[in-house]
Amino acid sequence: MPLLTLSHVSTAFGHLPLLDDASLQVDERERIAIIGRNGTGKSTLLRILSGELTPDEGNIWRTPGLEAARLDQDVPLVSTRSVFDVVADGLGRQGDLVRAYHHAVEALMASPEDDGLLVELGRLQHELEEHDGWRTEQRVELIIEKLALPASAVVDTLSGGWRRRVMLARALVAQPGLLLLDEPTNHLDIEAIDWLENFLLDYPGSVVFVTHDRSFLRRLATRTVELDRGRLTSWPGDYDTFLEKKDAWLANEALQHEKFDKRLAEEEVWLRQGVKARRTRNEGRVKALMEMRRERAERRDVLGRVRLAIDAADRSGHVVFEAEHLSFGYAGKPVIDDFSTRITRGDRIGLIGPNGAGKTTLLRLLVGDLQPDNGTIERGTNLQVAYFDQQREQLDPERSVVDTVADGNDTVVVNGQPRHVHGYLRDFLFPAERARSPVKALSGGERNRLLLARLLTRPANVLILDEPTNDLDLETLELVEEQLAEFPGTILIVSHDRTFLDNVVTSVFAFEGDGRVVEYVGGYEDWKRQRKAAADLAAMPLKPATPLPQAPPPSRLKSAPAVKLSFKEKQEFERLPKRIQALEEELRTLETRLASADFYKQPADVIKTTADRLDPLQVEILEAYERRAELESRR
Repeated sequence: MPLLTLSHVSTAFGHLPLLDDASLQVDERERIAIIGRNGTGKSTLLRILSGELTPDEGNIWRTPGLEAARLDQDVPLVSTRSVFDVVADGLGRQGDLVRAYHHAVEALMASPEDDGLLVELGRLQHELEEHDGWRTEQRVELIIEKLALPASAVVDTLSGGWRRRVMLARALVAQPGLLLLDEPTNHLDIEAIDWLENFLLDYPGSVVFVTHDRSFLRRLATRTVELDRGRLTSWPGDYDTFLEKKDAWLANEALQHEKFDKRLAEEEVWLRQGVKARRTRNEGRVKALMEMRRERAERRDVLGRVRLAIDAADRSGHVVFEAEHLSFGYAGKPVIDDFSTRITRGDRIGLIGPNGAGKTTLLRLLVGDLQPDNGTIERGTNLQVAYFDQQREQLDPERSVVDTVADGNDTVVVNGQPRHVHGYLRDFLFPAERARSPVKALSGGERNRLLLARLLTRPANVLILDEPTNDLDLETLELVEEQLAEFPGTILIVSHDRTFLDNVVTSVFAFEGDGRVVEYVGGYEDWKRQRKAAADLAAMPLKPATPLPQAPPPSRLKSAPAVKLSFKEKQEFERLPKRIQALEEELRTLETRLASADFYKQPADVIKTTADRLDPLQVEILEAYERRAELESRR
């Protein structure tokens, strides 16, 4: 049953329409992913679906009583109220009751002897029961907890990323029939993203979302809708099915355009013929040609791809960073505790963990922006570091795009060759008029592209990328992955994009709480599998060794037989050292293969088969040691 229908909707900002005769139907319990290039109008489409924006043309039908809530991508949240109060706004009028109850509980905890507060709390509890408010109050508490929000903090004291979490929580607690989410995973850590995925999988209403997170998209979307050159195209099935069908569709479109252009050229030649052709000219054919000209003029070709080229500097020394017993904390709380590592040339390391765990802090310690409380950091020779800043602090909002990249010059040097700045910016999809705009007028995705454009004009043999994937469209994201795969230097990446990590990194620094940082071989999925195996191993009860025989009483010394190994057990005991040695040698070989950068360039089935051997091999070694101890106790 449809909840909402768009029919022949058009809307434009400037000379090109963002939506051009677009139609879309949203059905009950659907989870629709809206994908498309940055700036094509995805956020505008969500505003139209929510009813906040009226299109220039077309019709919109909504089922009577349909409620919608929308998470905006860019609008900053400004409020002097607490996080709890703002999140409770999502409940509408019932939010007033939930807020009053929450504040009454806080007041009573501060003044437990106040009888007036007890009476007021009792009244509010009664109202909550009458209006089924307990479920909604618990929903607010649950969502605040799962998104790790400080309930009593004033919203205006939070960073932009945390304010965005508050906005997400406010949208989720409403539980409307239509939930509209614009880049909901931005600024969420992996644990919060995983919780959000599970929440939306069980969501009772319909969800329409825009995302660049391919793991999120693959797990949630029941249908993919692409916004391309003003048109909406619905692709049933999952994201991988969309990719296959889209490639075939684009190839067919290119063929049709080629045929059309060839016919148009032939008709133009006919029209320009001499007197003889004009005497026999068919006026209907002329009109058809005029229509073809109009159609060609209105055609919107596929947007160009971002063209990236990383300017690799001379090779660094073999050892890039070496940390020994590194410790650092804030206000007495350890962020990094006794961490040692050696990072060598060519390593590709992903840093993962909850927000605030210390990932950015470790990067700043390595490059020397911070000094450790304890321990030492040695930096290698000939290091040229390019740092992609998470908070975009390197961008002056008042400067133009051109000045941000070229610092007032007409040219930039890329890979040793001078290029005109406007030509270089066109590689990053900034046309001349956009290149003259101030940075503050850019969208989040455009700012990310601009920062990449500036970063890649500088030679580097060490790339440090702090959340580089936020706001990038899927095509640009995949292109960045391709370039990083070819980069000959060292890469350290902080990212919550699980697919990006799997495609780029060869090892992981995992922040596991209380300042503990542990290194794992492989990408995100490898880390998850190894962590699960370690947890299962820790929870596995050890097989109790056969107890040693008790010394018999003196009167029975002659009659009690000694407990000895059987013949087969003796043979097994003698073979165990060689078996353990062989298993450990296999484990060392396997870990060496997994740690190799070239290993992840092999076919996916080879990578999976090899990585899947790691966990059972570790279990086999443990069981062999346990068996040896058991048999030795009975010799």
